[in-house]
Amino acid sequence: MTKYIFKRIGMSILTLFVLICLTFSMMHAIPGGPFTSDRQVTAAVQEALDEKYHLDEPKLVQFGYYLNDLLHGDLGISYHYRGKSVNEFIASGFPISGKLGLVTIIFTLLTAVPMGIVAALKNGRWQDMTVMAIATLGVTIPSFVIATMLMFIFSYTLGWLPTFGVDSWKGYILPMLALGGYSLAFLCRLMRSSLLEVMGQDYIRTARSKGLPEYKTVIRHALRNALIPVVTVLGPTIANLITGSFVIESIFALPGLGVHFVESITNRDYSTIMGVTIFYATFLIAIVFIVDIFYCLIDPRIKYE
Repeated sequence: MTKYIFKRIGMSILTLFVLICLTFSMMHAIPGGPFTSDRQVTAAVQEALDEKYHLDEPKLVQFGYYLNDLLHGDLGISYHYRGKSVNEFIASGFPISGKLGLVTIIFTLLTAVPMGIVAALKNGRWQDMTVMAIATLGVTIPSFVIATMLMFIFSYTLGWLPTFGVDSWKGYILPMLALGGYSLAFLCRLMRSSLLEVMGQDYIRTARSKGLPEYKTVIRHALRNALIPVVTVLGPTIANLITGSFVIESIFALPGLGVHFVESITNRDYSTIMGVTIFYATFLIAIVFIVDIFYCLIDPRIKYE
């Protein structure tokens, strides 16, 4: 296990470095620059700005400057917002995105797994068809359409919930439902199909033939193995939900990290693009790594040698 952990850490660092190289290369391949996208400046001012931020240096030298700052925990200064650093953007925006994502994860898991279990145990009955109809709608309808429908029903028509901001706990309800719609439907369908496959295995029939009650057969033998495919996709799902949705944050006017990322792309704010991308990538790699380790806890047959 120890050897596997160190190997994965090394692979994660290599993956992150390759991602940094690709992001840096693609950004500088786009025509224009951070000081020419939304304003006209004189040639003298342009040269002064380029010199200040080392944009007049060769690309390899710029990359060296950035790696040096990155190793010291400095993600750089925003080119678009004067006096604001990327670290400050992440510190102010990620708590909002992270809290929304965490609430959505809890809601999704507490809803999707039981729904999938009920659909599998009631296969072919009205419970199964109802759950699958809901899951199909969640997979096929885009999140921004779900968000619009929820706002129209619960905010405009009924007036129960706010349409923007997170000043109270009610502000998280509609974004949570819109953000978690697809993940809930996907995990529900995956849980159902996985449990149906496990319930058809020989060891399940053996447990039933020995007179073991159905609920004990499901909990002790079937459920644990059926959760393995769910856990496999849980890592990227958790990372995507916690980092938040750019579209959902824009629709509900949430001051999350996604707003800064979208604006940085529009403004060619190189340092912000790089910083947020690295932060997201590191978070995703860490979550997937943790989920891989949890495999051993779920299924003792899985060993990392």
